[in-house]
Amino acid sequence: MLGEFRRTAVLVPFDEFGSLWTSDFGGVRWICAFSDEEALARFAVARKEAGREWAYRTVLGARLLDVMVPMLPGPGGVALDAGSADGVVFPPVAGVVPDEVAVDLGGTGAGTR
Repeated sequence: MLGEFRRTAVLVPFDEFGSLWTSDFGGVRWICAFSDEEALARFAVARKEAGREWAYRTVLGARLLDVMVPMLPGPGGVALDAGSADGVVFPPVAGVVPDEVAVDLGGTGAGTR
């Protein structure tokens, strides 16, 4: 699953401040990504925000894990299709994110800002 995600372009919506949409859960900041527009639309409906425009960018999964997660201000990962029965998380652990931000290797997850 990880290899497929790394090779796949996913949709990452922007929040009201123009940043990538993230959610904090369990001490981890999760970048929310979606496999397609339908998955993003279901997320919008679940949030009761289907009436607004959802701007998004298409990003390779590898870029999210290798470049964007280390830029987060703490432990971070990617949540694919958040809120759906088929959702998957890619946590801040070795083999998923760069070693310097992998919390299981003693990384701080503090990012590289």
